[in-house]
Amino acid sequence: MSRREGSKFANRRPGSAFQPRATEAPVPAGLIKTARKSGQLNLSNRELSEVPQSVWWINVDPPEESHFNVSFTASDRWWDQTDLTKLILASNKLQCLSEDIQLLPALTVLDVHDNLLSSLPCAIGQLSKLQKLNISHNKLKELPDELWDLTSLKSLYLHHNELEWIQEGIGKLIHLEELDVSSNQLKAVPSTLGELSSLLKFILANNKLKCLPSDISKMRSLKLLDATYNELECVPPELANMVSLQQLYLRHNKLRHLPEFPSCKYLKELHVGNNQIEYLGSEHLKNLCAITVLELRDNKLKSLPDEILMLQDLERLDLTNNDISSLPYALGNLPKLKSLLLEGNPLRSIRRDIINRGTQELLKYLRSRIQEDTTGQDNSASATAMTLPSESMINMYVSGTRKLLEYSDRKATIVPDAVFDAADGVAITTVNLSKNLLPGVPSRISEFKATVTDVNLGFNKLSSVSLELCTLEFLIHLDLRNNLLTSLPMEIKQLQHLQTVILSFNRFKEFPNALYHIPALETILISNNQMGSIDAFQLMQLEKLTTLDMQNNDLMQVPPELGSCVNLRTLLLEGNPFRNPRAAILARGTAAVLEYLRNRIPT
Repeated sequence: MSRREGSKFANRRPGSAFQPRATEAPVPAGLIKTARKSGQLNLSNRELSEVPQSVWWINVDPPEESHFNVSFTASDRWWDQTDLTKLILASNKLQCLSEDIQLLPALTVLDVHDNLLSSLPCAIGQLSKLQKLNISHNKLKELPDELWDLTSLKSLYLHHNELEWIQEGIGKLIHLEELDVSSNQLKAVPSTLGELSSLLKFILANNKLKCLPSDISKMRSLKLLDATYNELECVPPELANMVSLQQLYLRHNKLRHLPEFPSCKYLKELHVGNNQIEYLGSEHLKNLCAITVLELRDNKLKSLPDEILMLQDLERLDLTNNDISSLPYALGNLPKLKSLLLEGNPLRSIRRDIINRGTQELLKYLRSRIQEDTTGQDNSASATAMTLPSESMINMYVSGTRKLLEYSDRKATIVPDAVFDAADGVAITTVNLSKNLLPGVPSRISEFKATVTDVNLGFNKLSSVSLELCTLEFLIHLDLRNNLLTSLPMEIKQLQHLQTVILSFNRFKEFPNALYHIPALETILISNNQMGSIDAFQLMQLEKLTTLDMQNNDLMQVPPELGSCVNLRTLLLEGNPFRNPRAAILARGTAAVLEYLRNRIPT
């Protein structure tokens, strides 16, 4: 709207429908004057409960200086100054926007995120030049139909509202390139989304979606699709035809199997962690020729196919917390693999100390085994057939060469004395008693206190940790996941060599205080509990801590001081009810989260 066109509104203002209120929150004259020159006005973080009428009328009203009989320099000629194109009203207390917003038809950017809006004016549909609209972090439960008249929109941010549905009219936004509807209450999305042929980035995370429409596959330009934290049990097979897709996030759903990707030749990142996937076969891998990140953590995988070798560009493979007991040696020949995460798997074929040396040493070990002669295994089988009964008992429960005592996956409520007797004279370093029904830690475990470094008591019915476990002074790795634990005894701080502790899927309501006193700790996995807080100042004392997983707890806030834990390389906080850091920051990774927290430490 030009100044001359606007003059007709100015002339009729006293009796018009746009009559301003007698009193309004003041806007500094300097800001208005600058906005008339630049076309941009930023009123964010001003505690505004309403938008001053002078803002809506900025294109219509002549400035105060025009009432004086003075000469104007070239820079002060108000009648030649630009219309408002960018308006930022973020982080205020606005509950509504006036229909007078139609007086700003030149707007290309409108940002009203982080307010208290429960509705939008119908007049918003008249902002025909609008290209970017951010109405996230409000209280919107529905959207006006006029919103879909904004056909010039390229970016639309609707995340963190209370939307339960989206109209089919959204399909009219054919120029839209970025759409974020995450963190709402959506149970379904319209099939007309498939008409958004220009869309590059689509974020659906943190909703209640049980399925995705097959029409989504028509988004031929889409590069990123994020449906994390929903209730998806499957994805439409048509998804495999999205030829431009580069990043696919399906974490924290209920998927039991992966789709095949015959047309996704450019897919670089596939994130399907925290699902219920039990099988990964060659059919899932053969078309992932460009994949660099494959994240499969927290599933139920029992094995990897040898065809993993086809992923020649793979740089990061996350298999954390699965049921994998062995790895294909071919994994060692992946030329670009830089990060292989295996924590929380019942691996039997690879010693723990090899895993602890890092990815490169592990790959080197796998390569060394590729050409290993199997003759030795045949000889071992023949010898076993001729052993005496007492030796047979040892072979059943104890591997002398691997220094392993194993009595797992037997649904046992006690460990028979014969198991411990079989280990007599063997310097046991690893004890695996997982996947039973043990109500407590066997007292005889203390017999290995001089040698044991690795204990797995996961998937049992433990309600407490006995003091016998606290006597294992050389213990390095302790797995207590999927039990009924609510606390740890302070005596566990005697385990001064402990580097890794897994406490996921228990019933902790507080972070175990004893862990703050074990300086050797490098990895703490305590996801899926009920913790409400964490002491960042004590955590800072764990100078070797590099991995902290606190996903899916009850953290209402994240202390800014956690950002001072500069050695953390992996910090996982998703699935907690805190408001800050927001999901967008969490999605950017650990470094971004720590920086965000450090910037909020009181000075």
